[in-house]
Amino acid sequence: MRTVQVGSVTVGADAPLVIIAGPCAAESRDLCLAVGERMRDRCAELGFGYIFKASFDKANRSSIKSRRGPGMDEGLRLIASVGTALGVPTTTDVHESQQAPAVAQAVDLLQVPAFLCRQTDLLVACAKTGRPVNVKKGQFLSPAEMNNVVTKLTESDAAGIMLTERGTFFGYHRLVNDFTAVAEMMTLGWPVCFDVTHSTQAPGGQGDASGGRPEHAPMLAKCAVAAGVQALFIETHPDPPSALSDAATMLPLDHAVSLLGDLKRLWEAR
Repeated sequence: MRTVQVGSVTVGADAPLVIIAGPCAAESRDLCLAVGERMRDRCAELGFGYIFKASFDKANRSSIKSRRGPGMDEGLRLIASVGTALGVPTTTDVHESQQAPAVAQAVDLLQVPAFLCRQTDLLVACAKTGRPVNVKKGQFLSPAEMNNVVTKLTESDAAGIMLTERGTFFGYHRLVNDFTAVAEMMTLGWPVCFDVTHSTQAPGGQGDASGGRPEHAPMLAKCAVAAGVQALFIETHPDPPSALSDAATMLPLDHAVSLLGDLKRLWEAR
């Protein structure tokens, strides 16, 4: 397996577990700093790598009335300033190919959302920025089909690739996790991340918003670490019910910080 360098953090089979964590939306600088500082400090105590995550725009919303975030210009400035203040690398979503150059100037890792994982122009544009690219496996794809994603990125000279598992559609309003899919994606030669909180999502389960069962997130995180993933993706917030986006799936910040200790013990045992 190749290693991927995301700022000061190394992601790979022989590197420490990496935690990609932050609020769903970049609601405010104060919120992002509060979440990022707690997660950074706990990861440092445990010897984990840490990458701060927040989204400047939540373009894939159930309803046209759903709140989406601060927008690209303000959001990128916010995320970049948080990364600088905390001294950690950062990541955010890219939704359109023309966004890629500007996003790459602001963050260290570009993230392609699951529903866009087959968009060739978007993948090529992200690869050509010179930043590593993390692609979430579409809920509609088999793990083997992610080889096509890898090929698009490698043939476009991507600086590094990560693949993220975030659940597979099982009927309506339900995602399931197949940990053999994690193992299969690892055979593609690049680090694999497991999206802990989005895997608990019930897409469209509330009609005009997605529901979720975040109480299952700790169990899934432990299963993923036992399965050998190189990174975990966790959305967390001090008060999830008040969050602008993904209130139904984010972990309370205190719970997320506590969970990392359990994951450290599993990581060492593995």
